[in-house]
Amino acid sequence: MAYDEYLADRCRQILKQKHVYSEEKKMMGTLCFMVDEKMCFAITINKDSESSRMMARIGRDNYDNILQLPHCRPMDLTGRKMKSYIYVDADGMDTDEDLESWIQLCLDFNPLATKSKKKNKK
Repeated sequence: MAYDEYLADRCRQILKQKHVYSEEKKMMGTLCFMVDEKMCFAITINKDSESSRMMARIGRDNYDNILQLPHCRPMDLTGRKMKSYIYVDADGMDTDEDLESWIQLCLDFNPLATKSKKKNKK
């Protein structure tokens, strides 16, 4: 398993409490939470520390300010920073209040996010 099932359950509970419908997709070693057919956030295991982390889609507007918060860093899957996305380390999601605030940042950006283009199946 490439993600923490306990963390996934905590995320599901928060989304349920907020009355947010989401779909879950397993991809590239993560569990992605999709809201309105758009990737909202994902959870995975950090290969370096073997601890949980969140890949949060927060947008570009507050990107630099949010990076100043503890326990988050730029997302750099390919060695290049991906603006609009950050990683949140396990210590930043320790309490339900912390996790809820990160999820809320993702939910706030979600209406502004673009859907990925669907590929034509042949």
